[in-house]
Amino acid sequence: MKKAVALTLISIFLASCVSQKKFTELEELQQNTKNLLDSTTVQLNTCNDEKEAALAQVASLTEQNKFLTENNQDLINNIGNLTTLSTKGAENLEKSLESMKEKDIRIQRMQDAVTKKDSVTLALVTSLKGVLGNMSDEDIEINVEKGVVYVSISDKLLFRSGSYTVTNRAKTVLGKVAKVVNDKPEIEFMVEGHTDNVPIKMDGIEDNWDLSVKRATAVVRILENEFGVSPSRMTAAGRSYYIPVADNDTASNRAKNRRTRIVVLPKLDQFYDLIEKGMTVAQ
Repeated sequence: MKKAVALTLISIFLASCVSQKKFTELEELQQNTKNLLDSTTVQLNTCNDEKEAALAQVASLTEQNKFLTENNQDLINNIGNLTTLSTKGAENLEKSLESMKEKDIRIQRMQDAVTKKDSVTLALVTSLKGVLGNMSDEDIEINVEKGVVYVSISDKLLFRSGSYTVTNRAKTVLGKVAKVVNDKPEIEFMVEGHTDNVPIKMDGIEDNWDLSVKRATAVVRILENEFGVSPSRMTAAGRSYYIPVADNDTASNRAKNRRTRIVVLPKLDQFYDLIEKGMTVAQ
């Protein structure tokens, strides 16, 4: 809020000192900055909601575990006064308590891992919006679904109709994406080609499956050959028209379905490594 007020005051001050054209440019810059802030805030709220749900589940499990631990300890204390308690029974109860302690540690490690994953996701979204924020919303969309980051680029920006040759304008966009990706070597991603349901009729292209795959591999090759993204981090995939974002009943809806998505793949092995490392340290 303070930033917004400051920007408003600056705009009023500059309006009296500069030309109308410069004032208009500054107003547009202010609006773009506000839009970026609003969009990032929405993504942060989404991440916070998912984090709160995970923390609520962890809290519930912790409370259940605490209840069981206290009851088992009372049981051991009471049975310990009985001469009929067998050594084997006592050992089994001790093992049960030890197992519960390990569960406590595992829950804490999972909570730490979820928190770190949320932080990495938010940082990635912020970086992408920072380099692509000046692009038209109709051409590029950045969103997070179930902890996975998606960058969707429209067909009209990337390719000419029925073609899989990347346009020069699109290379500028891919270069910005590559910069973020190269700055985060720990992430992997998949490039997905999507089409509408209109059959393709062109030499060298068999059908929509073929076109969607060729477009995905064209983008991957640009990222590798012109911007130095390691091929071992990329997967090219063609989805044809089978995962539409709108019904293919109008020209505008078909245009929405013709897109290429860059999907940042969740590295589950790293997620579980965080948990395992936490377990090792705790021991």
